[in-house]
Amino acid sequence: KYMDSYKTPLGELQIEVFGHASLLFKINGMNIYIDPYSEVCSFEGKPKADAFLITHNHYDHYDINAIAPIEKDDSKFIVGPNVGEIDERYIVLNNGDGITWNGIDVTAVPSYNINRRNEEGNHFHPKGVGNGYIIDIQGFRIYVAGDTEPIPEMSEIKDIDIAFIPKNLPYTMTDEEFISCANQIKPKYLYPYHYFTLDVEELRKGVDPEIKILNR
Repeated sequence: KYMDSYKTPLGELQIEVFGHASLLFKINGMNIYIDPYSEVCSFEGKPKADAFLITHNHYDHYDINAIAPIEKDDSKFIVGPNVGEIDERYIVLNNGDGITWNGIDVTAVPSYNINRRNEEGNHFHPKGVGNGYIIDIQGFRIYVAGDTEPIPEMSEIKDIDIAFIPKNLPYTMTDEEFISCANQIKPKYLYPYHYFTLDVEELRKGVDPEIKILNR
């Protein structure tokens, strides 16, 4: 768990990484949680959420036990189609949809498996049911990839300041795939996330040296 700080046109952005795929973005007095997960930490006593971005409905991304202590009556939920509209606070974005919320543009982008399947032969993350997100803070752009392999649609993701890219098998990427995605997207700052094990030095050997890999 740590906090990093960035300058954006809307003011200082603080990013807290809780572990797994759980993140908190604090900006302009707002708290935006992404995929809070109760097994990485307790969310009791954490700042209340103005918005949640939920990538998909797997228990480690859409976790009611993590959401309950931090949600408010007017928390906004921006979710993928397999979460669905639970109540009137939920806004369902399909891949390609976008919403503007308090000066921040959120666009849902594809996040899925091409090769990796479960024992029944189905993709762990089928195309079209989960989202990655591009969060555009008046030109300062963050890409949260969600649970995905390298996919063709990543070639359209440009001008990214910060990227969160997953790295774990069998659900998302190998180290080599992670490196290839990083070099294609070329963010200024890169956070490996959603990993079981991490060798940052090994990743640095393959990732473009102009990309700053952040991990504590």
